[in-house]
Amino acid sequence: MTYESPTVLDAGPSDDVDPDEFVRAAMRWHFDPATGSRYWLDRADRLAFDPRVDVEGVDDLMLFPDMTDELRDVPVADLIPRGYGNDARLLNVFDSGGTTGAPKRVVQLDDWMRHSTEQVDKRLRDHGVPVGAHWLTVAPTGPHLVGDVLQRAARSLGGPGLSIDMDPRWVKKLVAAGRSDEVESYTDHLVEQCRRILLTQDIGVLAATTPLLERFAREDDLLERINGSAQAIIWGGTHMDPDTRHLLGTEVFPDVPLIGMYGNTMMLTALLERTGLRASEPCVFDPVSPYVFLSVVDPDTGDAVDVGERGQVIVSHVSKSMLIPNNAERDTAVRMRPADGLAGDAVADVAPVPTVKGEAVIEGVY
Repeated sequence: MTYESPTVLDAGPSDDVDPDEFVRAAMRWHFDPATGSRYWLDRADRLAFDPRVDVEGVDDLMLFPDMTDELRDVPVADLIPRGYGNDARLLNVFDSGGTTGAPKRVVQLDDWMRHSTEQVDKRLRDHGVPVGAHWLTVAPTGPHLVGDVLQRAARSLGGPGLSIDMDPRWVKKLVAAGRSDEVESYTDHLVEQCRRILLTQDIGVLAATTPLLERFAREDDLLERINGSAQAIIWGGTHMDPDTRHLLGTEVFPDVPLIGMYGNTMMLTALLERTGLRASEPCVFDPVSPYVFLSVVDPDTGDAVDVGERGQVIVSHVSKSMLIPNNAERDTAVRMRPADGLAGDAVADVAPVPTVKGEAVIEGVY
């Protein structure tokens, strides 16, 4: 049996619904025995509060403990809300990078994919990314979310999407083992695949990680080709420090707009850099109301840091298909005020934490 969800839960990113109302509706959906997932209905008994009563809006998501470690072992079928009945269209199972433990898994249903693609498409269009241009995406696919987000973005903008896959987990293993020569060989392998495409195809949009953009800058033929044909560069994956962003934006690719993208598996989508920023300004990412809420906190106390101060990023994903509240990311950022009408914090100058549970965070090519 399929249950009718509250209308607000079916709202798209352009429907301008009240975030607090959306969160309340999500609590009723995810914790009703008739509609919630097996995971959340079982987990509810071990919470110190009643989500359907005590979570009255976005700010109350902090009542949840960080439960994402449990997603390393939960059967994926237990994550699908039973309210979908036989109408649940499971498109993908994604998992996190797995660099600080076993991967954590999430599910992508058809309705969330459409909402995610719509908001990414809108923000890319706001940046002036050309419609119909050929894309080259160099990103991990397979269980990783980012490749899927970028490929769907290319299709939504009507452009052929050429792609090169990468395996960041293997590279991180090589880095951790001190096998730098093999890391360089693998990077050369990626660059050569990109060269064949860039020199034979009219690529208007290049999506790549920071290390690869820096590597392209060392190749005169690729640098000339990118500057001569690309109309936008989307960077993501690893962080980009302000000095590197300024250098790439003003000297390496001076005539190609650089657009930052920040996302991760637990968001189940990606955030695009705020429009209108200069290379000399902080790179700011706004949340996606009413689905993705950010906060920046002191990692020792859990209290919000002041605007303009750096802290740890906390991400909550709230949608009809998934609930991932109060997840402590392995990122730090500067807390910023969000754009008008958006709930939660915006973040700037995102950077990785140096260690997670005593393990060094390795970025590699991604």
